[in-house]
Amino acid sequence: MSSSTGPALQVYDTTLRDGAQQEGLNLTVHDKLAIARHLDELGVGFIEGGWPGANPRDTEFFDRAEQELDLKNAVFTAFGSTRRAHAKASEDAQVRALLDSQAKAITLVAKSHTGHVARALRTTKDENLAMIEDTIRFLTGEGRRVFLDAEHFFDGFELDRAYALEVVRRSMEAGAEVVALCDTNGGMLPASITEVVQEVIAETGAQLGIHCHNDTGCAVANSLAAVGAGVVQVQGTVNGYGERTGNANLLTVMSNLQLKMGQQVVEPEHLQEATRIAHAIGEITNVPPIGRMPYVGASAFAHKAGLHASALKVDPDLYQHTDPGHVGNAMRTLVSNMAGRASIELKAREMGVDLAGRPELQQQIVTRVKELELRGYTFDAADASFELLMQREMTGEPIRYCEVESWRVIAEARGDQGEAISEATVKVSAGGRRIVATGEGNGPVNALDEGLRSALAEIYPEIDGFELIDYKVRILDSSHGTDATTHVLLEMAGDSTSWTTVGVAPNIVEASWIALLEALTYGLWRKGVPVR
Repeated sequence: MSSSTGPALQVYDTTLRDGAQQEGLNLTVHDKLAIARHLDELGVGFIEGGWPGANPRDTEFFDRAEQELDLKNAVFTAFGSTRRAHAKASEDAQVRALLDSQAKAITLVAKSHTGHVARALRTTKDENLAMIEDTIRFLTGEGRRVFLDAEHFFDGFELDRAYALEVVRRSMEAGAEVVALCDTNGGMLPASITEVVQEVIAETGAQLGIHCHNDTGCAVANSLAAVGAGVVQVQGTVNGYGERTGNANLLTVMSNLQLKMGQQVVEPEHLQEATRIAHAIGEITNVPPIGRMPYVGASAFAHKAGLHASALKVDPDLYQHTDPGHVGNAMRTLVSNMAGRASIELKAREMGVDLAGRPELQQQIVTRVKELELRGYTFDAADASFELLMQREMTGEPIRYCEVESWRVIAEARGDQGEAISEATVKVSAGGRRIVATGEGNGPVNALDEGLRSALAEIYPEIDGFELIDYKVRILDSSHGTDATTHVLLEMAGDSTSWTTVGVAPNIVEASWIALLEALTYGLWRKGVPVR
């Protein structure tokens, strides 16, 4: 929805600027351009692109964005500070850089806390107000829409209420469209947010926004409280990115506003892209959304308890607060030792298998799952292994693309600083032949992967399209030390999708072999490759 004719409540994204301040998150210009496209698809009203003039990367981003991006829903916003003390806005290099960015809207950050005015800006309260007024008037006079972020507003309001209010008044009088009240230290709670926002509106009549950080874990709740109190703009970041504990998660805020509070902040079809966009941006940043993230997380609508599954089979609404399709997510059933027949039936249905009316088979699968989980297996994160298990119980025979005769791995390193090289020998029968193959790798699992592929590639060339993309190890019964049982999760990809298998054994190499063999088996089976 276009911001020019859009909703009364503006959605303002600051992932590319405030979100990029997260520890370990480093965005290239290419990354920022890709994220901006996703944000526009989400339907946000404003995308804060960064601080042009403050660093070359953000300056380049605005230059390229002007040429390369054709936004359908959002308005690009440049972020910067008010002019320097005792200078003219029209002659300030940082202010001129904001104009040079060609952004149609500009957000200025300004001090509203008297302590910061004195100790950070090292100027007077009157000069700070003059800096705000002069900069806003200059930029609006150049045809720009101007927002003001009142930094440390809530702490400043507590310290000097009259001055914090004066910052808001003078900003609006100078021509700012919205003054965003910033909980910069993230220390506020919802009740206090409501009280302060209502008081500021009553005293100034200003159009307010809200910008919350999550240091108390209340950034989303504080943002919603501010909306309830009358703000017209809500700021946040995708996946809650940001320094320290992050900013308000804009996806959670938007979903709550639209699905719980009845405020259409974006078109419904845009909100349905939320899950895809959360994960797509997570891939770009290399900081994926956590599984338990509300609405868009992989576990947001995942059900494990057998009691839940029994109810969900009758009516999904019994254990879900909303339809996951509203945000582009989906219900999942997890299979574990908590599973009952209803869990198995629902999980099979997800996989395209109808077990309704087959209680004996359902119970047979339940029993087998619980037996394996006693040995350390878990299937809630290994759908491919569960699907192979289910097929084995249905047909009475495991799916085998080869008969394994034996395998072994040798690791060798020479000297104290020598690089360890692993070599695997794999002996299998496939396609009516006995095959002996070797593989080398930088570790035993890599060597086994190479050896098994080498053995099967001629018989099953389809495995060339499979790639091992993730590998996780967990030690069970760690009190046993090196004698503990090992649990391995292995993720393989091919044909634009991925699948996960699990292996459990007394040692890491054996557990890895089990998961690896199952991963290749599942990949061939799901492609419909016949046993040769």
